[in-house]
Amino acid sequence: MSGAGAPATHATDCSDLRVAVVAALWHDTVMDGLLDGARRACADHAVEPEVLRVPGSFELPVAAQACAAAGYDAVVALGVVVRGGTPHFDYVCAAATDGLNRVALDHTVPVGFGLLTCDDEAQALDRAGLEGSHEDKGYEAAAAALATARVVRAVRAGAPAAVGR
Repeated sequence: MSGAGAPATHATDCSDLRVAVVAALWHDTVMDGLLDGARRACADHAVEPEVLRVPGSFELPVAAQACAAAGYDAVVALGVVVRGGTPHFDYVCAAATDGLNRVALDHTVPVGFGLLTCDDEAQALDRAGLEGSHEDKGYEAAAAALATARVVRAVRAGAPAAVGR
């Protein structure tokens, strides 16, 4: 299971951070779970995120880039791509992943990676944070983005030791 070895996370007050959640519209049930998980993580960290919806996972990077350029402290990208019978899966997954990474590095803004790339819908449902799911990737992506935003803010303030384990 991909969740094995995950670090323990602790919610901290991030109410001073501006956070955007960018979520694709494909695969309603899975996306509802991912979005609910991200919202729960934000609530646990005392953040009210701005939620933006885009048609699909391919569109996540451009929306994430707009949010980073607009001054958000963290962006959470949520989407799901399910393998089909053509190479389309590979192109969409690579473009979305590379694009989100570029946004994070070009803007020095944490991008929570909540893009599920699954062989079938059962795998996606198992990671969506729904009742009966083994993982909650929406929650994990948001929590990781918030924790990283805290580190980036501390580094910018000249106090990286202030954010520890």
